[in-house]
Amino acid sequence: MHFARRLQILALWCAAVAGAGVSASENSPADQVALDGRPLSTVEALPAAQRGRAHNPLIWADVPDIAIIRVGKTYYMSSTTMHMSPGLPIMKSTDLVNWRMASYAYETLADNDALRLQNGKDAYGYGSWASSLRYRNGLFYATTFSSTSGRTHIYTTRDPERGPWKETSFEPSLHDHSLFFDDDGRAYMVWGARRLMLTELKPDLSGIKPGGVNKVVVDDVNIVFGTDQGGLHGEGSQLFKINGRYYLFNIASPGSRWARTVIVSRADSIDGPYESRIALDDRGIAQGGLVDTPDGKWYAYLFKDNGAVGRIPYLVPVTWKDGWPVLGENGKVPMTLDIPAGAQGVSGASGIVASDEFDRRPGDPVLPLAWQWNHNPRPNGWSLTKRPGHLSLVTSRVVSSLPEAPNTLTQRTFGPRSSATTSIDVSGMKDGDVAGITAFQKQYGFVGVKMTDGAKSLVMVSADSDKPEEIASIPLTGETVHLKVDCDFNLAPDAARFSYSLDGKTWTPIGRPSSLRYTLPQHFMGYRFGLFFYSTKTAGGRVDFDYYRIEPGGSR
Repeated sequence: MHFARRLQILALWCAAVAGAGVSASENSPADQVALDGRPLSTVEALPAAQRGRAHNPLIWADVPDIAIIRVGKTYYMSSTTMHMSPGLPIMKSTDLVNWRMASYAYETLADNDALRLQNGKDAYGYGSWASSLRYRNGLFYATTFSSTSGRTHIYTTRDPERGPWKETSFEPSLHDHSLFFDDDGRAYMVWGARRLMLTELKPDLSGIKPGGVNKVVVDDVNIVFGTDQGGLHGEGSQLFKINGRYYLFNIASPGSRWARTVIVSRADSIDGPYESRIALDDRGIAQGGLVDTPDGKWYAYLFKDNGAVGRIPYLVPVTWKDGWPVLGENGKVPMTLDIPAGAQGVSGASGIVASDEFDRRPGDPVLPLAWQWNHNPRPNGWSLTKRPGHLSLVTSRVVSSLPEAPNTLTQRTFGPRSSATTSIDVSGMKDGDVAGITAFQKQYGFVGVKMTDGAKSLVMVSADSDKPEEIASIPLTGETVHLKVDCDFNLAPDAARFSYSLDGKTWTPIGRPSSLRYTLPQHFMGYRFGLFFYSTKTAGGRVDFDYYRIEPGGSR
């Protein structure tokens, strides 16, 4: 898709989401979720025998654009993390409900000014987009595309947990593609928006096959809406072959209302002709595909825009009728599933989010998989060994604000409420330095320490009006302070609250709540907790973070 068209679609999406009011509290009662993660409508209404069942959403955190495959009895899922490094996360499950981090397909997507946050450039809202996941002949394939690199990227490994992942890439960047291997061994990508293409690849996947299939297979996905064909152009392709037929999943919306919708097209031949129909139109839950279980059950995996926390995954039971997949129950996505819940939740042993004491023993991973850097990290700007038991950040260049700062270390926020705390030693700060913890997106907020004219102060800064504003400032005489951010995604509007402590026990609010809003085209992802340090005058200062601790719930 041309760059201008992408911006047009993103602007439409942003306006539609803002108008639709997608904050969790404005959803239907069935969407309300209790502190333990169960829908509020089921907490009291469900018989006791059903309360151990899994529930939607699967993960109340930003895990969008998911692709799922089953290999034997094990499921693997890929997702999108845009401008973060490492990227293209791979998760693993044995029950489709309880997922844990396995690896990332790449450490850095590419090396250019935008991904280095350098020379006034950035990759916010870009980086890598919707991924595809496949398995064939003992090899796993994770693919993505990027306008930031201008390429289509294919990563392969025989072991998604231990790697290594090997990269092949080629031009051009094939938008929202689905990698597909047919029974005869030929490889294709289905890609595009509204007008969908089938493009054959070289056998080694190093590029488009000269003289191979390269044709339009669906001329207009949105034609299923009849005369109401505006809105989101059909995209997010995922292609499957089931019982000899080809099934193509896409997401689209009509023009009269913001309603993410699942469109399924089917054909008897990979290159068509395809016939299409609306497969699900319920609360904007859409984009994904199909997966089966070893005992023959079918599910659709989809996601939903859920306010500032981001796009969160849902699992939808599927039955078959007349050769078509039928999604949901009476056209609706059920909030409970006929699967044992186990320890379902994002903040348990999943590794999708994780506390970190920054203690490392020989053989430990350098950083847990829950961590991702905002853009490509600068290797000489961080360390876990300069001061054992601490994350040390050192500035290497002067910037004007947090979004420009290299080496901001982030994790997902999660719902319905979550908090993150840290302790920071600021004795090595220089004049003009700022360090702290943030709820990070385009309209961010943070609590931190600022050094001005040799004096340190505790500050709360909010950029919820699109530019940073210092809301509060309190003199700080000591060298160590504890900082906390609480995020609430269960009440409208979504908000973050900030506080500090001098002893790690008694917390004092600072500033005011910061409104949290999912923004497009920047940053096109849910809010992140982030540890940061940047210099506005002189590079070379240093701060040491003692710990990072997350909790569900948080303060009210």
